[in-house]
Amino acid sequence: MPRFAANLSLLYAHLPFLERIKAAKDDGFEAIECQFPYQENSGAALKEIAESMTQLELPMVLHNLRGGDWSKGDRGLACHPARVDEFKRGIPDAIAHAQHLGVKQLNCLAGILPEGVSFGEAQKTFVENLTYAAEELKKSNIKLLIEPINTFDMPGFFLSSSQHALETIMAVPSNNLHLQFDAYHAHRMGEDILDIEELMPFIEHIQIADHPGRHEPGTGEINYLDFFMLLDDLGYEGWVGCEYKELHQANFLKA
Repeated sequence: MPRFAANLSLLYAHLPFLERIKAAKDDGFEAIECQFPYQENSGAALKEIAESMTQLELPMVLHNLRGGDWSKGDRGLACHPARVDEFKRGIPDAIAHAQHLGVKQLNCLAGILPEGVSFGEAQKTFVENLTYAAEELKKSNIKLLIEPINTFDMPGFFLSSSQHALETIMAVPSNNLHLQFDAYHAHRMGEDILDIEELMPFIEHIQIADHPGRHEPGTGEINYLDFFMLLDDLGYEGWVGCEYKELHQANFLKA
């Protein structure tokens, strides 16, 4: 059975961020992850988060690079030609957060394809930004990940398929870029999550949620029992992030 990490951006959403860490521990999760640990997103200071994690012996295994202003529609900056400087300015801050929290991998959100920008221009910007970020993170022994996200939940998202992700990884001249495979997003885009053997050499992190509703496994149509067995068969040793909105209880393993 894979190792599961609670995504505190979606789970326990009724609780303040620091209380979510304890709730994850109480539910038996072995690790946590979150989308954005920055204080304006979590409402908790970096020092408080780190102290709570240490006290509860619950490591954080993933968070995102800064993704722009979410309230204004930003969903990442990496493909936006006019915001390259802003993207690069966020890298040192993300690294500092990761180092303080002991996080060894950061996810880079590609962003929404900007109006009036061609796919080719956005892809060129994406590759150049990833090349820069991958090498900067490598200096701190932190892995850079990219995640395809479905265009039903996030219309216009630039990176929406595993194939595009692989093509991008191959185009970046760095060995520090990897795939974050979200089974929920892949399923929503029509991919077969049981057909991932060729993706496994590129995958460093996996996330899950069921469909419809983006709730815990067992509430929808996705065959997660076979998926978890497949991960074991393929020798996956990374974490599986539980990035879902709990319908019945946060830890589906207790169901």
